[in-house]
Amino acid sequence: MAAFFLWIILFILCWPLALLALVIYPFVWLLLLPFRILGIAVDGVLGLLSALFLLPVRLLRGPRAI
Repeated sequence: MAAFFLWIILFILCWPLALLALVIYPFVWLLLLPFRILGIAVDGVLGLLSALFLLPVRLLRGPRAI
């Protein structure tokens, strides 16, 4: 909602720039999409490594800790 209000203010102050931002936004989103997917993959790998590293500690605590 805040981004919409900022865009409205930009539209009032400089409408050509606001329309250009409105046209360019989907292309920037598509350009950044692979980095978001890579971030999700890296987060998954780090979560897996963390789970594998902490598994012996969780097993040594016993069944009540799980």
